[in-house]
Amino acid sequence: MSTRAEAKGVGAISSDGNLNTAHAQTSRKGFCSVRHGLALIMHLCNFSLNSQKMSLSIAIPAMVNSTAWPGPLNASTEGPSAHSQDGWNGTLRQLKAVVMVLTSQFSIWVKWAPPLEKSQLINIALSGELMGSFITLLVGGFLCETKGWPSIFYIFGGIGCACSFLWFPLAYDDPINHPFISTGEKEYIVCSLAQQDRSPGWSLPIKAMIKSLPLWGILVFYFTGFWTINILMAYIPTYISSVLQANLRDSGILSALLLGVAFISTILCGLLADFLHSRKIFRLITIRKLSTAIGVLVPSVVLVSLYWVRSSISTSMGLLALCSAATTFCQTGALINFLDIAPRYTSFLRGLSQVFGHLSGAISSTVAGFLISQDSEFGWRNVFLISVSINMSGLVFYLIFSQAKVQDWATEQTVTQL
Repeated sequence: MSTRAEAKGVGAISSDGNLNTAHAQTSRKGFCSVRHGLALIMHLCNFSLNSQKMSLSIAIPAMVNSTAWPGPLNASTEGPSAHSQDGWNGTLRQLKAVVMVLTSQFSIWVKWAPPLEKSQLINIALSGELMGSFITLLVGGFLCETKGWPSIFYIFGGIGCACSFLWFPLAYDDPINHPFISTGEKEYIVCSLAQQDRSPGWSLPIKAMIKSLPLWGILVFYFTGFWTINILMAYIPTYISSVLQANLRDSGILSALLLGVAFISTILCGLLADFLHSRKIFRLITIRKLSTAIGVLVPSVVLVSLYWVRSSISTSMGLLALCSAATTFCQTGALINFLDIAPRYTSFLRGLSQVFGHLSGAISSTVAGFLISQDSEFGWRNVFLISVSINMSGLVFYLIFSQAKVQDWATEQTVTQL
């Protein structure tokens, strides 16, 4: 249905599919467009999603300290409490919601993001996750101490409700049916995507996917890249407080500042990638590989250097800020490459890549915790060296096998039923 509507829209623009130059120039100028507005709404949704996840981790200590059982429980006779079971059920429901949002939002950009603006639109939307963590770390502890732990859920939950009021009337699957989009912008988006097969695939070419080295390059990098990303997110606050000897308050502020740096870098990386692509300075595959290389090599040098500069908190924080900024380059590289090779299966591949990323996070956190607990002095050095070696191996694999063109198995002609 949507394909026929889009074809009709394209035909209404011009018989040969070429976009009128005046419309194109008008639609591409500035950020006052419906597609950028959609990116901002998704930014707010990601902000709300991540702020609520961070709120839970901040509020749990306050909840435990302010809540006590009236009497001791006999562990040998008492089973799991109803409160504990309800908590796990709530956590599982939240996890399902998070996975749905993280995977489904990429399918929207298949029909909304022109090729020359894909990186900036996606990065604007995804930067909401970093902003959510940044704001929550800054104000979460203060709210728990002054207003009580329920306040953090009321405030960030209210923001989530406000985002839903924006999402339902303003977010549409494609620009063809959007009631508020201008004719020029609609023509620009539809014509720029006219040559791309964007109709969703209802059957998966599993055998072809398994044999696809470009896809494996992305999935392997998701595992190796998220190894480092998860360590940075989970253990850097501990590193700041234990190794750099910062107090708890300063540790929270410094950790939040690193997220703020990453947020700014994410926006700038998206703009830079689209600038290089639109001016034809580099080919798309070159941009993907170069961004990924920067996002791996710079953090690797930083992580190796941290052990030798641990006596200086200012130098260490400067290097960590550089690491946080450089890591976001991967977001315009391997981490969105599946949109290039198989736009028909964007949601499925995003979900599959998240499986590799979360599996990596589970393993890396366990390994890091074990090494740090065994040797507090050399444990951090070993954690960083292992992270660098794994990350570099993923980079080499990705640089060898990555591509940025639609694969044969991702076109409608080659799709076969399982």
